[in-house]
Amino acid sequence: MAKAKKAKRPPRQWKDKFLAELARTSNVAAAARKADVDPGAVYKARRSDAEFYRNWQEALAEGYDNLEMDLLRRLRIGELTGGGPTKSRRKFDNAIAFRLLAAHREAVGRQKALRANEDEDAIIASINEKLSKMRERRLAMEAETEKADVYRVEPDGE
Repeated sequence: MAKAKKAKRPPRQWKDKFLAELARTSNVAAAARKADVDPGAVYKARRSDAEFYRNWQEALAEGYDNLEMDLLRRLRIGELTGGGPTKSRRKFDNAIAFRLLAAHREAVGRQKALRANEDEDAIIASINEKLSKMRERRLAMEAETEKADVYRVEPDGE
């Protein structure tokens, strides 16, 4: 009778390594291999851990941005292939990059929208903080003026 294969337990700190590799490659399977964790465990963690899910989306957005920049670079200059410096040709094969861009476009679009909202919220908070400080300074100046008025002695009309 054959023994059932025991499931491999993920290492303790695999999430950070996984997310870093996901941001670098935009490839879940490659990131799981790098983190030495089963892809099934990665997807299970994504379903059960809201913070990990958010970090996953951020890593994909970063990976998407990196991929987009790399794709643009390759579209502009191509890649040298074979034959050494004198016989090399520029290759412009971007099919895999286009598939990855298409596969992640919607998720990354959502993440970019979240980032834009966070940026907007930070700007509004900054403006409100500046207004509060201005209000405090004005009130302090008014209080100083009132205090000075109380101690001001008017000359007699003699």
